[in-house]
Amino acid sequence: MSDDRRLSLAPMMERTDRHFRFLLRQITRRTRLYSEMVVDRTLIHGDPARHLDFHPEERPLALQIGSADPGLAVRAVQIALPWKYDEINLNVGCPSPRVQAGGFGVVLMRAPGCVAEIVRAVYAETGMLLTIKHRVGLDDRGDYSFLARFVETVAAAGARVFVVHARRAWTAGLDPRANRTVPPLEHAKVYRLKRDFPELTIVTNGGITTPEQALDHLRHSDGVMVGRAMWDYPWRWAAADRAIWGEERGRDRRAVLERYEAYLHEQLAKGAPLRALLRPLFNLYKGEPGGRRWRQRLDAALRAGRLPAGGLVALAPGKVRA
Repeated sequence: MSDDRRLSLAPMMERTDRHFRFLLRQITRRTRLYSEMVVDRTLIHGDPARHLDFHPEERPLALQIGSADPGLAVRAVQIALPWKYDEINLNVGCPSPRVQAGGFGVVLMRAPGCVAEIVRAVYAETGMLLTIKHRVGLDDRGDYSFLARFVETVAAAGARVFVVHARRAWTAGLDPRANRTVPPLEHAKVYRLKRDFPELTIVTNGGITTPEQALDHLRHSDGVMVGRAMWDYPWRWAAADRAIWGEERGRDRRAVLERYEAYLHEQLAKGAPLRALLRPLFNLYKGEPGGRRWRQRLDAALRAGRLPAGGLVALAPGKVRA
């Protein structure tokens, strides 16, 4: 599997589940997809298949885990290995109070030695080299030297890929949503990391809303990660394969709907709820003529508990049905 990271879907809780990932894979063939974060104890004590199962078409696909304990991280990765994810990523960026209470996420930036120990332990026991997703800083530690020391320490343990959310996180005073928008973007610090650590793969994340913006950032970094802009405007990224990778053919929305509908029926037969399967589709026409009507028709299908005759294509704006 290619290690191409020019464009990635960010891990987002209650967003990047397997159904949204499958839909996005039909829209862009080359973008690397990330799962929602799964906490180590959830995999160890819960139902792994519920969190780890995915459709083969989703590849290239990364699993993100949350952990602050080398032993628990090893056990979680060992459980995940049979699923053969293309990458396992460690969350060192989430500032939510719940995650902080567990001692992981962005607070681990204060303990780069612990992150390094997790990387070493997982590699020693499983052969899997974790990638790291983190922030440019947290609280009063927004200086570049703090960020560079973190990367240097963790890279010394073997990590080669760092995905950097280009905003500082505030562990108090801002809720998780505000932490995604209020702290100013500092992509220049991520670019500097790439200059200072040319041997590492450095991916920048934050505030990127179009494939054209992604191309601008790729002049200074190895990759770009996009979150809410892919959830809010998924069809915008149908242009990504052509813009970023030079693919000759773009995606056809009718073909995407037809493939997703086949998937939908496969998943319904396995017991997946219709609501979970239709939810990723609501923004497919956002900002376009007919988008509101599309959402109303999906709502009606949910209330009816089934798709109408003609399926998803029959719900779509007229030019797609033609």
